[in-house]
Formats: sequence, structure tokens, C-alpha cells
Amino acid sequence: MFSYEAFMRLNLFLRAVYRVAYLNLLWIAATALGLVVFGIGPASYAVAAYIDGWFRRGETPPVTAAFIGHLRTRYWHTAAMGWILLAATAIIVTNIFTGSSWLLQFANVVALVVIGIIAAYVFAVMAATDIRSIPRQIVAALLIGVGSLHWTIVAAAAVAAVVWLLASCALPVLVLFGVGIPAAAVGFVTRIVFGQLDDAQTSPPTPRETSPAHLHLARGTSE
Repeated sequence: MFSYEAFMRLNLFLRAVYRVAYLNLLWIAATALGLVVFGIGPASYAVAAYIDGWFRRGETPPVTAAFIGHLRTRYWHTAAMGWILLAATAIIVTNIFTGSSWLLQFANVVALVVIGIIAAYVFAVMAATDIRSIPRQIVAALLIGVGSLHWTIVAAAAVAAVVWLLASCALPVLVLFGVGIPAAAVGFVTRIVFGQLDDAQTSPPTPRETSPAHLHLARGTSE
């Protein structure tokens, strides 16, 4: 027999699962309505903003209303970020398949990994910090991904394992959750990273916290 506490924990878990799936469906709808080019940036920002508020502050407003609100808040700014990431990815992928030497192809594979790191974190940076310029947001996203490389690797491995498992055993479930899986993984990482930055701003700095990368992010969150 389930105790009341166990039932409530199960209920909270199932509601969280539903929320992630619904965010993914909203992301698909917004991206499609924006013909991908005009939708993927704002939709990704809306998902990142909702998950940031949920994971870091425990805020769970009605999903549809909150998603639409985030979608409209910084539409053109987030759309421009989407354009930059799409253009960079297209150029790099083209270079990988048309490169004249293996060294050039390898360099572009490394660049594609860098773009992947930036794409994973940049919308969370836009949602959680006061950094406004696109170049600084890109730099901050890269600093988080590389500065917390162990967490980035753990999150990437977890996402790859879940995606492989669902693709092998339950493909419709993978379609249902889609982008919600990596978005949730990034949310867990940024919850840790931004939590450490918040602690650093309220306590004396340690040698690690005075590193250029840490100081850059700390300044960005307080601007």
C-alpha cells in the first residue's frame, strides 16, 4: 500500500513528466508556426525560461500562458540568436562534408561541438542573467559549458542514453518528449552553476571563484 507521502511524490513526479512533455509539444508548435527560422530561437528561449524558473525557483505557472509570455518577451532578440546558431551550424556541417582535408574536417567537427555547447546553454543564460548583448551571451554560454565541463559531459551522456533507450524501445515516447529531454538536463546543470554563482556573490571568494571565467559570469548575472 502506498502511503500518502509516497502517493504525493508520485503525483508530483507525474506532473513534472507531463510538464516536460507539454513544453516539448509547445516548442514543436511554435517552431513550426515560425517556419523554423523564425520560431526555433524564441521557442527554445521560452522552454529555457520556463525550466529555469521551475528548477531554480520552484515556479510552476500555467505552462501555456507562461510559454507564450516568454515567447513574446524578447522575440526578435531570441530569433536573432536562433539565426546565428542555424547559420553557423549550416556552414560548419557543409565544411565537414565538403572539406578538402581531414584536418579541416576535424577542425569543423570541433567547431560543431562548440556550437552545440553554446546552443545548449545560451538560452538559459538569456533567461537567467541580465547579460543583454548577443556576443556576451554567447561567451557566457561557452564559459558555462567549458567551465563546468564535467557536468556538461554528464548531462550529454545522460541525454544520449535516454534518447538511445527511447529510440530503441519506445519511439513515440521520444517524439513526445523530444527537446524536453536535453532542456531538462541543461536545467539541472544551470541550476547548479547559477546556484554556485549566487553563493559566490554572498560569500568571500575562494581562489577558484576568482578565476577569469567565474568572475565574468558573476559580473554578467549582476549587471
